[in-house]
Amino acid sequence: MEEKKIVYDCLRGCSTERTPQGELICDYDTSCCKLSVFNWLDGISQKDVKDLYEVRFKNTRKMYYRNTSGQLLKEGDIVVVEATTGHDVGIVTLQGPMVALQMNRHNLDYKTYEFRKVYRKAKALDIERWQEAIAREHKTMTRSRQIAASMGLNMKIGDVEFQGDGTKAIFYYIADERVDFRQLIKVFAEEFRIRIEMKQIGARQEAGLIGGLGVCGRALCCSNYISSFHSITTQAARCQDLSLNPQKLAGQCGKLKCCINYEAAVYSEAQSKMPHVVAPLELEDGDAYLVKTNILKDTMWFSYEKGNMTNIFPLDSREVKNIIHMNRKGIKAPSIKENSSSEKVNEFVTAVGDENIDRFDKEKRGKGNKKNHHNKRHNHKKRQNQPNE
Repeated sequence: MEEKKIVYDCLRGCSTERTPQGELICDYDTSCCKLSVFNWLDGISQKDVKDLYEVRFKNTRKMYYRNTSGQLLKEGDIVVVEATTGHDVGIVTLQGPMVALQMNRHNLDYKTYEFRKVYRKAKALDIERWQEAIAREHKTMTRSRQIAASMGLNMKIGDVEFQGDGTKAIFYYIADERVDFRQLIKVFAEEFRIRIEMKQIGARQEAGLIGGLGVCGRALCCSNYISSFHSITTQAARCQDLSLNPQKLAGQCGKLKCCINYEAAVYSEAQSKMPHVVAPLELEDGDAYLVKTNILKDTMWFSYEKGNMTNIFPLDSREVKNIIHMNRKGIKAPSIKENSSSEKVNEFVTAVGDENIDRFDKEKRGKGNKKNHHNKRHNHKKRQNQPNE
């Protein structure tokens, strides 16, 4: 039986083969294709999700809707959507297959999810009423805080969000203990003449609502993309050799920073492979004490003087394991001064060396260079015209 001979053309990203009958078959080959892309929307039917939209409201609140109005909507349109009572106004942020992926990220199945309706694009009257409701939010929040404090409730109202039609408001509050706010709701309803919804949030969610910049200079993760918050412990900071300083480890919410968990698993795995040094290494020229450890580089630094950081010598973790194994047998290991060099102050080396980056610029010829070049050509022609002696 003859084997099929497949010819791969990586210049065009295809493969060709000829059948036993002599027919030539050419197929697109993604494994041999320059600038190839991955289709993240593979398996999602365009027909099922073409009418799906993600609508954003205040701060981090987003919901998913189905367009039943028949109007053509695009990202950035202000729309009137269905609410529990009345209607709400929001801004379209996603449409089509991307909505299905976003729902999958939040563990929601677009095939079984009960979508609310998009009524229409917002008219001038809808936007006018929406802006009037927004203008009431700050005043309502200030007054609600005064009412809660006068009633002696141990809670903090962090934000107030009015519905687009101005008939309902969501009060976001923070409380360490359970709060009985049944009487508070009655007072709010009489004071503001609207429907009241109380929604409890945590300190991290409050930071996401308020927003801001972190110490890294970027927008807060809780206001940028984090939708589910996981517990963060000081053990995650210890395994990364971070300073246990509350002022440095705490975020704007007063809790431990979410980014501490990002690399904790990598550090824990790397640390599990390193030897546990509990006593100084016994060497022929004295004892060596562990000064510091670079977990990711798998390197440990030792000094002959306890707590001295001036003369330190790096050792690979495998070398440290061998020395510990020798010490357990009662054998002193050779000196580490001969086989190890002191730590360098700066380990950074540029990729281009000592050359100047201006070498990529084209050399510009001045007027003087053109004049000299003209003189050289004139003298050369003059010498050619002279008769030979």
